[in-house]
Amino acid sequence: MALAMAIVGSAHARDDVEQPLYPVDQLPPEQEISQTLVDLAGWVVASKDNHGYPFAVIDKAAAQVLVFGGDGRLRGAAPGLFGSAVGDHTAPGIAGLALREIPGRDRTTPAGRFIGGYGPSIDAGRVLWVDYESAVSIHPTATGTPAERRTERLASPTPDDNRVTHGCINVEPGFYEQVVRATFERGGIFYILPDKDSIADTFPDFAQSQISARVNESDEPSAIAVER
Repeated sequence: MALAMAIVGSAHARDDVEQPLYPVDQLPPEQEISQTLVDLAGWVVASKDNHGYPFAVIDKAAAQVLVFGGDGRLRGAAPGLFGSAVGDHTAPGIAGLALREIPGRDRTTPAGRFIGGYGPSIDAGRVLWVDYESAVSIHPTATGTPAERRTERLASPTPDDNRVTHGCINVEPGFYEQVVRATFERGGIFYILPDKDSIADTFPDFAQSQISARVNESDEPSAIAVER
């Protein structure tokens, strides 16, 4: 619990690291970003739900990871690998299991809003925890198990083969170093869209804002622009 609190505390720091001048875009040229993802990112900035800290909006179905600075500016977009099992919750006690002990049905990447940051792990050194309680981190793609073809899956033009991990999120090593590590060195917030659960259950405040916007028939543009 002390470690979990230390990780949570690490997110409460100024986002003052030097960042690339232009966003890093590794998504396939023909791949579109979902409107839900764009709307959620815009709501985060407009509502200040990130409290000025860096954040990522992650779409498991589309296998996309978008990283934003605390100022709301897009810093990078890239494909990601996710848990091989479709689902939005973490099985109880999974954090205490070795990877080989996790049943296939429990290899999910949870959905929701998580405060994360760097901290130690049992067997991988210092990692960027997305959710310590679920033992979910984001890290560069490893080639330790050739049969899983993680590098090839990440480079494929569609998200159809991007479900292969034990629950953690993988991105290309260069993107991790240039964008993820640089942005989240002092922690941040992660928003992961659901596979099965509704947006209303996963992000109730965001869902309510969407309903209110429709009721008001607002023509105002989104608070954030994601251009590629």
